[in-house]
Amino acid sequence: MLKRFSSLCNIRTVAMMLMMTCCHALRAAEEVAFSHTTIDLGTVVGDLEKSVRFYTQAIGFREVKGFEVDSRIARAAGLIDSKQPDSKPLFIRVLVLGEGPEATKLKLMQIGNTKTGDNEFIHSHTGFRYLTIMVDDTLAALDRLEKFGVKPLAESPVLLPETLAPGGIFLTCIRDPDGNIVELVGPKKK
Repeated sequence: MLKRFSSLCNIRTVAMMLMMTCCHALRAAEEVAFSHTTIDLGTVVGDLEKSVRFYTQAIGFREVKGFEVDSRIARAAGLIDSKQPDSKPLFIRVLVLGEGPEATKLKLMQIGNTKTGDNEFIHSHTGFRYLTIMVDDTLAALDRLEKFGVKPLAESPVLLPETLAPGGIFLTCIRDPDGNIVELVGPKKK
């Protein structure tokens, strides 16, 4: 009887420890709060005007008021190194998809002496490798891209498997003016 009682106590102890661990994990997850759940993406480009035209005319972003950041602030925050001259602020052009404060923002800037990397494939190097944009109609997106002289990569658009994206969803990969891969994901409506 004592052995059975001891065994029950051990089971209860383990169960209590598991419950406490789970409750602690849930409480820790609940403590994280974000003021916005939209992620903005800042991108350094080689030709600012060309990139703004590409993302607005070929993709469909809309430009809103941009901003500038004093180089001393950018340096103090760790965005630029000490070799960047103090007198030049960073001018950021802001493009949005959608309306309001939750709209996706693409922040484009051009900084002198910027090196380009190998963008041939997503496995060419580490870091953010592509931008995914959900489109309403793949065929309409392809028409806009063709008018802008942009051709899909490889065999794009590719029908995604039903297990990955049910409902006839296509993946189209293209390159922006700096060679970065942009994914357009959506159905064909025509």
